[in-house]
Amino acid sequence: MPVTVLLVDDEPLVRAGLRAVLEAQPDIEVTGEAADGAAVIPLVRRLRPDVVAMDVRMPLMDGIEATRAVLRTVPDPPKILVVTTFENDEFVYEALRAGADGFLLKRARPAEIVHAVRLVAAGDSLLFPASVRRLAARYGDGGRPARAVLERARLTEREAEVLRQMARGLSNAEIAARLVVSAETVKSHVSAVLAKLGARDRTQAVIAAYESGFVEPG
Repeated sequence: MPVTVLLVDDEPLVRAGLRAVLEAQPDIEVTGEAADGAAVIPLVRRLRPDVVAMDVRMPLMDGIEATRAVLRTVPDPPKILVVTTFENDEFVYEALRAGADGFLLKRARPAEIVHAVRLVAAGDSLLFPASVRRLAARYGDGGRPARAVLERARLTEREAEVLRQMARGLSNAEIAARLVVSAETVKSHVSAVLAKLGARDRTQAVIAAYESGFVEPG
C-alpha cells in the first residue's frame, strides 16, 4: 500500500511542487489538498492520510492550531510533517511542541522531501538536532519543567542512551547499529522512554531532552 499524503499550504505553487515531487514516487500517493488549516480535520476524517504535510503559517488557522486540533479530535491521527520557510521560527517550535512529528524546509531538495515523508510515515521523527537545540534555547520555557520530568522519569542507563541518540536525530535502525542491539530492542527502549516521560511521541521526548539540558550541545 502506498503512503498517502494530504498537502496543506495556502500557496498553490507550493502544493503543486510538493505534489509533483511526491507523486513521482511509486510508493507515495497525494490524496488531497487544502489551502488552510481550518479544512484539515474534515479532510483527514474523510481521506485518512498517513501523513499531513502542513504549512506552519496560514491565514485562518495556522499549522500549530491545526496540529493540535487533529491530534485532539481524530482517532488514530496521521503523522504531521510541518513544512516551513524558516527553520529558526517560533511557529515551528510550537508546532513540534503541539505534536508535529518533524519539520521540513520548503527549499529542501526533492530527495529530502521524499525521505521525510517516508521517515515519518514509518514512525520516526524528522528533526534536525542543531536546529531543535537552537529553537529550544530561544523559545523553550526555561528548562525547569522539563528537568523535573526527566528527574521523575528515572530512566535506566540504556534508556538514557537511547534518548540521547534519538535527540541526535538517529532512527531506530541507526540506534540499533550504534548500540549493537536489535531494532526490536531499541523499539522497546523507545516505548519505555516515551511512557516514563509522558511523551506522545519521539518529538516530545527529544524536546524535553533539549529543554532540560539532558542532551548537551555538540
